[in-house]
Amino acid sequence: MAATAASLGALCCWSIGPIFIKQLTGCVDSWTQNALRYTVACLFWLPALLYFMCAGKFDRRTWRLALLPFAVNIGMQSLWAMTFYYISPAFATLLTKTSVLWITAFSLVFFVDERPLAGSRLFWAGLALSVMGLCGVLYFKPDFTAVHTLRGIVIALACAVVWGAYAVAVKIRLKDVDSRCGFAVISLYTTIALWIAAILFGRPDQAASLGVSAWTAVVVSAITAIALGHVFFYTAIKRIGATIPSLVILAQPFMVFSISRVVFHERLTLLQLVFGVLLLIGAGLSVWAQGDLRAAPRRPPAADR
Repeated sequence: MAATAASLGALCCWSIGPIFIKQLTGCVDSWTQNALRYTVACLFWLPALLYFMCAGKFDRRTWRLALLPFAVNIGMQSLWAMTFYYISPAFATLLTKTSVLWITAFSLVFFVDERPLAGSRLFWAGLALSVMGLCGVLYFKPDFTAVHTLRGIVIALACAVVWGAYAVAVKIRLKDVDSRCGFAVISLYTTIALWIAAILFGRPDQAASLGVSAWTAVVVSAITAIALGHVFFYTAIKRIGATIPSLVILAQPFMVFSISRVVFHERLTLLQLVFGVLLLIGAGLSVWAQGDLRAAPRRPPAADR
């Protein structure tokens, strides 16, 4: 129940983020936007980090264990924000859902408890439907061959690969670390690195000209999509692995679309919507397959029988 609630919490928080990121594309560059949003997220969790340290509940290994997820997070976060400068929120989010393929591949390699999925026909059928649905959404996009769109597609697909690596890195390195402490440390590392990137590649001076609505977008998206969303996701993958939470989040594009349709007048064609529903059905079958495998009694080793 806790893992399910955490997965749904991550879904809701990450469905808000793309809307605010797109809103900020007309105000600041992607490097500066990343630095500003992660600074807010870092400050949000900093009191909790200090509390755990003062109370003696902080595992000092976290400073070292967080280095790998932090390194991957830099690439993922940079590509994620950059995507929305080229393509619309719902379409961008749909493309990044190919991360479930990479998460599954990485999980089957690194996690023994995830490997039974490789023998489930229902799981592979669901995954095939998900891939088919995603391909259909891409194929029936009207301006699929436009240069600006193609650039955004390449960035989004690259982001999906890095996102898969990030999810698995969190599972490997932070499985025994409190989710709040783990992300607090990662956000601290990431904020410093993103400000360096903003100074080198962006224009941090743009922050001085932001209005109230832009700052509201920065703060709200930072707290929901970064500070809370990541912690929810950490909690879910620690309890049930990286595959199922990522499949639940496959519903994110349609939540984003429902909001983006009102805010930015984004449209998806009828065929895109049909294939999008197919994607969700495939994701549901995959989750069902995982549940069946966990519920099935395990046979004892031959030496014990």
